[in-house]
Amino acid sequence: QVQLVESGGGLVQAGGSLRISCAASGRTFSGYAMGWFRQAPGKEREFVAAISWSGGTTYYADSVKGRFTISRDNAKNTVYLQMNGLKPEDTAVYYCAASEGNTATVRRSPRYWGQGTQVTVSS
Repeated sequence: QVQLVESGGGLVQAGGSLRISCAASGRTFSGYAMGWFRQAPGKEREFVAAISWSGGTTYYADSVKGRFTISRDNAKNTVYLQMNGLKPEDTAVYYCAASEGNTATVRRSPRYWGQGTQVTVSS
């Protein structure tokens, strides 16, 4: 099993930046693609970004491309989401996810989920 714990959420003004982190622990980390999802009030959970095990492949939702950057540090078992140019519509609970396989796998059906961290962007 893999356990995922997010941190770094908070309140930020529109146009600001925030970096959230996901610390992974458990039996296996190598070989896992990682991703971020978010869920706003009254909305369905949506995909945000994904990264391959090696970090060589990334994929972003159109709504965040050019503003958000996903990265990972396997030595620290940690995945990051750097969020720049934040907008009020980015307000959501952000969830870390992991799956065996590639970025397509984690986008489609992640196996493991974190507890979520709240990101609120004020206008």
